[in-house]
Amino acid sequence: MPGIFLTVSGQADGSLTRRLADQVARLTCTVLRKEPDRTLVTVDYLPHEQWFIAGQSLAELGKNSFRLEVTVTDETNTREEKAAFLAQAFELLSAIIGNVHSHSNVHIVDCRATTYGYGGITQDRHYHESARG
Repeated sequence: MPGIFLTVSGQADGSLTRRLADQVARLTCTVLRKEPDRTLVTVDYLPHEQWFIAGQSLAELGKNSFRLEVTVTDETNTREEKAAFLAQAFELLSAIIGNVHSHSNVHIVDCRATTYGYGGITQDRHYHESARG
């Protein structure tokens, strides 16, 4: 159950939001081997004047930026999968958004299976129930 939380600099744009949500979810499910039907995505926008890097706003820098956070169940992905995802996500978002600051970032959060879930049930319980068939 990945939770995908993307913040992008600029003003909300419906078609861009749909494209970002679709592309990031597809990449996450492919590279990190997650189930599309258990994937959630939120996309938020923050004005360039409210996003600062090294004390300067993106408006001052004339750049765009993004912060991508993906929550996954701890120990379900290898170090190599995570590294591949970080590189591919940065490349994908840079291509879609354009003119991104190099400090735009991707963060994978490994959550213990007993500390998060959906439908009021932990990931640990979902796993054990699915294993029983």
